Amino acid sequence: MTRARFPALLLAVCALLLGLPGTAEAAGYRYWSFWQADGRAGWTYATQGPATARPADGDVNGYRFAVSADSQDAARPRRAPDFAAVCGKAPAADGTKRVALVIDFGTAADAPADGGTPPAPREACARVRADATAAEVLATVAKPLRYDNQALLCAITGYPRTGCGEQVSADTGGTDPAGSASPSPGPRPVMDLEPGPSVGTVAGVAAVVVLGAAAVWQARRRRR
Repeated sequence: MTRARFPALLLAVCALLLGLPGTAEAAGYRYWSFWQADGRAGWTYATQGPATARPADGDVNGYRFAVSADSQDAARPRRAPDFAAVCGKAPAADGTKRVALVIDFGTAADAPADGGTPPAPREACARVRADATAAEVLATVAKPLRYDNQALLCAITGYPRTGCGEQVSADTGGTDPAGSASPSPGPRPVMDLEPGPSVGTVAGVAAVVVLGAAAVWQARRRRR
């Protein structure tokens, strides 16, 4: 390749890469997310689902119904975790544990069209056996619960009336009639649908590599 053609080729490649469009905004899913108190008066997204998580005496579990794309995007319960405020009057007892729950039914904007009106957020104190899972804790204070055929948690105290982890259109905010979420097995209102790097990100990295090659070529040319 001649020296005259190499810079022109580099510029053409850069223009092509930087001109690539990024991916469209990721679609969201309408579901119940599961949270745990982070020890600093805030919430952290649970790393286990309610079916396997086993809270200890004094823990606070939270649930939030909303449209979210993944765990980084998920909406937290709007009430802070406060064990003393919820379970402060329940004394400890051998063989049992006390777990505070914050259940946030979300907003009308996140509600499915035929799912009913979101109830007000509520708090409850559950006393359960010492080895109970978070799912069993929830069942003691928030029936009726509804699960789908893959055991995904769909409704708490009957809300919403219909739907379960359905995909929501990124453009309109409406339910995508062509698909639904593919949740993990077990009663787990957790949907870790992490997107990979976008085309725009990959293109940007490639452009940096190409520009670096151009700089090396120019430096070598000057030394000749």
